[in-house]
Amino acid sequence: MALNIETFDNCTGGNVLYKVLAHPQTALNLRTLFQQLSSSKIALYDPLGILEAFQQFYLPELQLLKITHIYVQKFEHIGKDYPLFGNITTRPLTELSENQDDVLFILSFEKDLMLSALTPYLPKGLKVYSLDDIRLEVLAGERNYLTPLNFATNFAFFREQDGFHTRLITANYWHRYGAKDVKLSCTLFGEEGQVLAEWEHPLNASEHTIVLDSQEIKKKFNLSPFTGQLFIHVIGAKGHDIVKYALETYTDDHTHVSCTHDANSWPADSYAGLPAPHQNEQVYFWIQNSHPVPIPANSIGINVMGKKDVVWLDRQIAPFATYRLNVADLLPNVRWPQQIEVQAGKYVVRPRYEIICKSTNNQRIAHINVQRNDLQPTITPAHLKPLFGKNYILPAPILPQSDFQSLVLPTPMCTQQTHLPLKVFVYDATGQAIAEHSLGVLERDHATVVDCGQWSLPSGFGHIELAYDEGQNISVDGWLHGLFRYEKGPQKAETSFGAHIFNTPLVYKNEPQSYAGSPPGLRTRLFLALSDSQSDTTCFLIYPSSTQWHPYSETNFVLHDHQGKEISSHSVKIPCSGSFLFSYHKTFPEELRTKAKGGYIIIRDTTCRLFGYHGTWGNQDFSFDHMFGF
Repeated sequence: MALNIETFDNCTGGNVLYKVLAHPQTALNLRTLFQQLSSSKIALYDPLGILEAFQQFYLPELQLLKITHIYVQKFEHIGKDYPLFGNITTRPLTELSENQDDVLFILSFEKDLMLSALTPYLPKGLKVYSLDDIRLEVLAGERNYLTPLNFATNFAFFREQDGFHTRLITANYWHRYGAKDVKLSCTLFGEEGQVLAEWEHPLNASEHTIVLDSQEIKKKFNLSPFTGQLFIHVIGAKGHDIVKYALETYTDDHTHVSCTHDANSWPADSYAGLPAPHQNEQVYFWIQNSHPVPIPANSIGINVMGKKDVVWLDRQIAPFATYRLNVADLLPNVRWPQQIEVQAGKYVVRPRYEIICKSTNNQRIAHINVQRNDLQPTITPAHLKPLFGKNYILPAPILPQSDFQSLVLPTPMCTQQTHLPLKVFVYDATGQAIAEHSLGVLERDHATVVDCGQWSLPSGFGHIELAYDEGQNISVDGWLHGLFRYEKGPQKAETSFGAHIFNTPLVYKNEPQSYAGSPPGLRTRLFLALSDSQSDTTCFLIYPSSTQWHPYSETNFVLHDHQGKEISSHSVKIPCSGSFLFSYHKTFPEELRTKAKGGYIIIRDTTCRLFGYHGTWGNQDFSFDHMFGF
């Protein structure tokens, strides 16, 4: 029972209509309007053919209306039956002149434009309403209501319960694109989907830090403990319609800390990369409904990767509600390093999962990734090698071997990829090649973990690159992912991401990408949030290269205070195929750190694209995740 609506197309991008219809305020406005029209006889006019998408979210509301006719504009839409509305058959707009209903409701946010085309056929006395009547005040200087910048929205897992707190950190990066009057419209939903708080958060006209802390919000609105999700709408956005952030979960004593990436604001049919529990662990999958309609029972399911048997959750989840699923309740016999596939039906944006160690109570949180169903394995790595060298590579840190165990679990992220021909490249921090090792051809249901401790690195740390093995004559999709787990005694953290083609002058299928601008994407702009704990903020940068590129990077760490003012900078040169472990405390003296309290660091490089990971390291705490850029 998946939602039958297009949310995201990899060629055209996000479907803004989806974001508008799924918006919590849209739902509230529409239900209020439909209540006003409930006693009227209504003729529905669907000029754009969006009724199918509309009824995915608002079928109960539509069925409460006295809809007697449905008119359409496109010839191919004429004669369609709608049994859910009393077996109404769509009619051509030219027959509207014969209508004797009370109200004409136009399924469009461009009422005036649509009226100009139907005026000759509009009966006198027919009252006209449209989706314009439920518009939100969100315009970002764009005439078209359905423009991505008007709906820069996202969700965040948010918890203030059982001693755990949540801290969302980002910056007003819309200011750099000319946005002046920007504000965040925030809605906090509780576990049952109820609205706990609503507020607006005005932003200054600078690239200042934005912090939303669950402790402060609980105190401000006098809330009871909660676990739910925070909906964020950036009103007045310019230049960037994606709401990116870093998310920290922590306890007061920082003995349990974790960090995770922003949610991907476009829900998908399926996700992959959910790890099965270790023998001493419990894995919880957080299901957070992103829509104003319930998730029906048996619409969310999980299965062992590569297996067809899906176990469905026999439970309805209310609109915008949160449900914690214990993976063992549905799949009691799976164990790490097996991995799990989630059948999500487009009901949730990039979901989080949480792992609790039974013996130490250590907890960590991370996200799973969208699984593409629109890709076909169409090319072999050998065909790409002459021009693109290693082509698609997925770089990940090998943390200091004296303290950490670094584990890699390759994960397929395309539903059509049944076999993974893989190899790994291992590099010292200096860029010295240490090893090239074939993993052979892994089945989709493989449980192969690469322990990076088998290679001794002269500098003590470095990085590993997952890549396709050109020696295997098997076609691939380019969407290789991996889960990377780091263990420091009882402290653990994990992250996952996908492969790209890095630092080549040529472009293949929009690769390589950059964090800003279009391909070939030979630039880096990364955001590093500064932790407010006593622990050190760390960053691990990798300079991967699919082909030959500059021998050294020209990387700058630019320190900003909480108002976005630049305080200081620090430059480093990273060898090609090398890496760099950054320590905030060791790089910037205490005097500068005091000035920068509540601020952030921007990592800039105009010579190459770097790949970054961030976190906090202390005597008792350790968190780690990949970074984001804008």
